[in-house]
Amino acid sequence: MSDIIHLLPDKIANQIAAGEVIQRPASAVKEMLENAVDAGADEVRLFVNDAGKSLVQVIDNGKGMSGTDARMSFERHATSKISRIDDLFQIRTMGFRGEALASIAAVAQVEMKTRRSEDELGTFLEIENSQVKRQESCACPVGTNISMKNLFFNVPARRNFLKSNAAEMRHIVDEFIHVALAFPDIFFSLNSNGQEVFHLEKGSLKQRIVQLLGNSHASKLVGVREQTDYLNIEGFVGKPDSAKKTRGDQYFIVNNRYIRSAYLNHAVMNAFQDMIPADSYPLYVLRIEIDPAQLDINVHPTKQEIKFEDEKVVYAFVQAAVKHALAQYSVTPTLDFDLDPGIQSLDAISKPFNAEKQRTVQGGSLFRSFTDQHQAHFIERSRRSLTDTSFLPDTPITTGLDPVQETQIPISTEWPTRSADDLLSPLDINEHGWIVQLQQSFILAPKNRGMVIVHQQIAHERILYEKMNDALTGKPVAVQRSLFPTTLELSPPDAILLSSLIPDLFQLGYQVEVFGGNSFVIQGSPLDADAVLASRTIENILEQFKHFNPDLRFSGREKLMRSLARQRAVKTGKVLSEKEMRSLVGELALCKITNLGIDGQPTYFNFKEEHFFKMFGSNG
Repeated sequence: MSDIIHLLPDKIANQIAAGEVIQRPASAVKEMLENAVDAGADEVRLFVNDAGKSLVQVIDNGKGMSGTDARMSFERHATSKISRIDDLFQIRTMGFRGEALASIAAVAQVEMKTRRSEDELGTFLEIENSQVKRQESCACPVGTNISMKNLFFNVPARRNFLKSNAAEMRHIVDEFIHVALAFPDIFFSLNSNGQEVFHLEKGSLKQRIVQLLGNSHASKLVGVREQTDYLNIEGFVGKPDSAKKTRGDQYFIVNNRYIRSAYLNHAVMNAFQDMIPADSYPLYVLRIEIDPAQLDINVHPTKQEIKFEDEKVVYAFVQAAVKHALAQYSVTPTLDFDLDPGIQSLDAISKPFNAEKQRTVQGGSLFRSFTDQHQAHFIERSRRSLTDTSFLPDTPITTGLDPVQETQIPISTEWPTRSADDLLSPLDINEHGWIVQLQQSFILAPKNRGMVIVHQQIAHERILYEKMNDALTGKPVAVQRSLFPTTLELSPPDAILLSSLIPDLFQLGYQVEVFGGNSFVIQGSPLDADAVLASRTIENILEQFKHFNPDLRFSGREKLMRSLARQRAVKTGKVLSEKEMRSLVGELALCKITNLGIDGQPTYFNFKEEHFFKMFGSNG
C-alpha cells in the first residue's frame, strides 16, 4: 500500500491558518488598526466599502517600513516583537505573532504603500493569494497605506458565510470602538461607502467615551481611579440610574487591549449590588495596567481573552475600585451615624470581651485581613470559586432566545397532559360567561366543562408576534401619524443599525425617517401602540439587537418581531378590565399557534372538571 500522509501545499495551509485570524471583514479591521497603533501613528483613518467585503483600507502616519521589511511583513510568523521565548511574557504591543498580514494576504488582494521618514521614496507592494505580484518604489507620505480588497475571493465557501452588510458593518464598528477606546490620544476616523461615520479627535478617555457612545453619557459617568503596586485601574462607570436592561456598553481594556472577561464583569456587577435591579446592567469602561508577566495574552487567536496569573487578586481590586468610586461620588447610599439606643443592649456591648472570646476573634480570617500584611485581597479557598458551578441546582429547561429576557421553564409533572381537544378555539370563548383576573397576571375563564387559565403577558406576546408576522407578509398595519414627531439622536453604531431596520419597521407601523447625520424622526407608530413610547421602544429594540444571543440563527426580521412583541405586550402586574380580558383571550383563540408563547412557554392551561374531582378525591 502506498503512503497516504503528505504535507499540505503552502497555499492551502496559509488559507486554513488564515481562517483562525481572519473570520470576517471586522477581523481584518482589528488587525490593521492594531498594526497602525504599533507603528506609532497618532492619526489613523479607516475606509470600508460594502461593509468591508470589497474594501478595507487603513491609512496611518506611523513610522513606515523599509522595502525589505515591507516584503517580510507578509511572511507567516515574521515579527519584530519577539526574538526569544521570554519576550512573550513582556509583550506591550498589540500584535506580536506575525500572523495578521500573512493571513490577510492568503484570503484577499492586498496593496500597500509605506515609507520611513529617512527615505526619499517608499515601497509599493501588490500581493494576491499569498503571492507577491509586484514590488516597486513609489512616492508616498511617511507612514503606511494598506488596502485589503475582495475578502475571500479565493475561498468562495467562506465568503458565502458572511452576513448582510448591516450585520458585518456592526462588527466593524465594534472593533473600531474597541481600539479607539484603548487609545484616546490617537485621532481615529471611519468612513463607510464615502460617508464619515466617526471623526474622533485626540482627547481624554471621557471625551472619547462621549464621542463614541453619545453626548447623553457625559453626565452619567463616575470616574474610577486606583493605583496600587500590583496594578492600576482607571476609567468610568455609569451612575446606577443609567443602567440598562441589556448588556450594553461594557468594556475592559487591559494593557491597552480590549478583552472579554465574564469573571471581571462579575466583579463590577457585585460592586453595583443593591444599587441597580437584578436584571439591569451598568455602563463601564475600565482600563487596567498590569505587569505583562502577570498575564498571558496568547490563549486565543483574536487575543480578546487573556489569562491572569492571579484572577482573585484582580477581581478584588476591580470590585473595590468601583465601590470606592461610587462611594466617593456619593452615589452609594449614605450611612446614618446616629447611634441607635437599641445597640447598647446587644451582647457585643453589654458582655465582657474576655480572653477566650479574644482568641476566637483573632483566629478568624476577617481579623487577619485587617491586621496581616498583604491580606486585604485574600479570599479563603474554602469559599466556592465564582466559576464553580457544581453547587448549582439542576439547570432548568431554557429557551435560549434572548440572554436579556430569557425565560426559564421549570419541569413539572403536575401539569395536565395536553391533547388536540385541549387547544383553545374561538368556540371556547363565551361572551357572556364569567371571566376574572388572578394576581394581576392570569386570566381565568370557563371552557368545556372546566376552565382555562391564561398567562396575560405570554399570551399577548403570541398575539402581537402573529400580527406582526402577518404585517411583514403583506397584511397592512393601521398607523397613527404623530402631530408632533419625535426626534432621536443616536450614537453612530446605533444609527447604522437603525438605518438597516427602517424598511421592516415601516411595514410594522413605525414610520422612521433619516433626519441627517445620526438623527432620526419618528413620524408615526402602530394605531394600537402608545405613540408616546415609540422612541423608547425603538431604543430598546436597538439594545436588544446589539446583544441578541449570537448562537441563535434568527433573521433580522425574527429578532425584530420578538423584540417588539416583548416590549408592547401587557405585562404581569397590569390590571385589566373585563373588556380587555375578553379581547385578549378571544384574540389568542384566533392565533395560528394558541398554546405556546414566542419563547416556548405555555400561554394557558386547561383544567377540566375531572381534574378538580381528582384533586379532592372524588369521582364527581
